[in-house]
Amino acid sequence: MSEEQRIPLCNASDLVEGSRAVPFDVVYGGETCRAFAVRFEGQPHAYLNRCSHVAMELDFQPDRFFDDSGQWLLCATHGAVYRPDTGECAGGPCRGGLVKIALSERDGVVHWHTAWNLHPLSF
Repeated sequence: MSEEQRIPLCNASDLVEGSRAVPFDVVYGGETCRAFAVRFEGQPHAYLNRCSHVAMELDFQPDRFFDDSGQWLLCATHGAVYRPDTGECAGGPCRGGLVKIALSERDGVVHWHTAWNLHPLSF
C-alpha cells in the first residue's frame, strides 16, 4: 500500500462559504469520478459528485451544490439533501451519505488526501 498523499486542490480563497464548489477528478475504486469541494461554517469539505440514491452527479448547474439557503447540499435530480459538513443524508431519497474525501488547509492552500481506494487521475 502506498502512503496517503496530499494533492494541492485550490487556493483557500477559491472556496467561498455556501457558494460555488471547486470540482476535481479522482479515481475511486478504479473508476474515474468527479468530486467537489465546498466551504461550510468556515471549513473545507469534499465529496464524490455521486448521489447515494442513484449514482449520478448532484449539480444541476456546474459547481452548484448548495440549496438556496446555503445550508444543505442538494441533488438537483431527485431532491436528496445532504449535510455539507458530513455528507450524511438529511432528507429525500438517499441511501447512506456522500463519499467524503479528506481535505486539509494550510498556508492558503487546500489539499485533498488520497486513500487506499482514492487516487489522483493520471494521464
